[in-house]
Amino acid sequence: MFDSLSNKLESAFKLLKGHGKITEINVAETLKEVRRALLDADVNFKIAKEFTNRVKEKALGQKVLTSLQPGQLMVKIVKDELTELMGSSAAEIELTAKPSIILMSGLQGSGKTTFSGKLALYLKNKKKKKPLLVACDVYRPAAIDQLGVLGEQIDVPVFNDREEKNPVKIAQAAIKQAKQPNNDVVIIDTAGRLAVDEVLMKEISDIHLTVKPEQTLFVVDAMTGQDAVNTAKAFHDTLNFDGVILTKLDGDTRGGAALSIKSVVNKPIKFIGTGEKMEALDVFYPERMADRILGMGDVVSLVERAQEQYDQEQARKISKKIAKNQFGFDDFLSQIQQVQKMGNMKDLMGMIPGAGKMMGDADIDDDSFKHIEAIIGSMTPKERSQRNLLNHSRKNRIAKGSGRDIDEVNQLIKQFGQMSKMMKMMQGGKGKQMMQMLQGFK
Repeated sequence: MFDSLSNKLESAFKLLKGHGKITEINVAETLKEVRRALLDADVNFKIAKEFTNRVKEKALGQKVLTSLQPGQLMVKIVKDELTELMGSSAAEIELTAKPSIILMSGLQGSGKTTFSGKLALYLKNKKKKKPLLVACDVYRPAAIDQLGVLGEQIDVPVFNDREEKNPVKIAQAAIKQAKQPNNDVVIIDTAGRLAVDEVLMKEISDIHLTVKPEQTLFVVDAMTGQDAVNTAKAFHDTLNFDGVILTKLDGDTRGGAALSIKSVVNKPIKFIGTGEKMEALDVFYPERMADRILGMGDVVSLVERAQEQYDQEQARKISKKIAKNQFGFDDFLSQIQQVQKMGNMKDLMGMIPGAGKMMGDADIDDDSFKHIEAIIGSMTPKERSQRNLLNHSRKNRIAKGSGRDIDEVNQLIKQFGQMSKMMKMMQGGKGKQMMQMLQGFK
């Protein structure tokens, strides 16, 4: 996420190294590189120019604090301005009506239908709502089928009427039905087009005027850059939507949409999609995103994700097993599965300060743990709990059963032994304090 932009900004800040004071001369070259980095990220030229002008105004004449170098002070100024550019603070979705109606808008292929499912799961699990998904794309049967599959996957009802071709009537019927089984949120997934056109805008406008949604959200593919901003403006002129959703931020996005969209439509980015899993949905925090763009990581979000998957009862059992030297491969596999639930692995690494830079262009495949699962799955229950049973013949059998090489089996067993020792050491001192912090984090 934003790797190219992060690297170019870092290079720009290096130009200030060694200076005792930020002056107009030494800041000019740095800001020239910052502007170039923003333009390469597909940020609108006018926005990039205004951004660097504001940074210059704040930077000139400021004396460097005793503990800081000019480059560090510039990073702080740029971080503050990035945060302001993207919206200052988080803008979560607010729902007060009964039922609350949420209208989804956006172009075809933006991830609108998938996001509708993710939002339903988010509202169900985190806000304790009872959502109803509504399929109003009357042109693509596949979109209706997709919403049905997603609804089944997350155990949320889906309303559709394949015979009715008027999306306004479908939406009205869904809202009427929602009042009967007490669904308190209605999420309407609308049709999209490959580009903005008159038919699309009239249809979405008719639905909007008829159902009067409490929230109208615009879903946009973050990888489309400046085109996303132009599309957002066209939709906003018609709908005056309440917020933006950026999808596919786990992909090779340059960042232009995230950095420009708030300035153009003056509406907040409310959520970001960070993966294919239904749980891969995050509230957008401008300050945290600014930290990540500048390579500072996002430890708060990382801890929040860990907290969501953290089972205190299971952790206590694991802790006792480690203390008694009874931590086995089944426990190890359980811990891996909990980490996987936290989201895309490369995204998680990007939240650790400095880790994203160390990784560079290295690709972390979410399936990279599959071979570990296969090897452990080929062990007998006794072997999984008693590592000392794993002699050469047993290892050969496990290798054949898992379809992996014997060296991989040996490597896993060795790494497991090293990890078990480390976890035992973590039982006291700072390791214990860290676990207590995680349990008490809110």
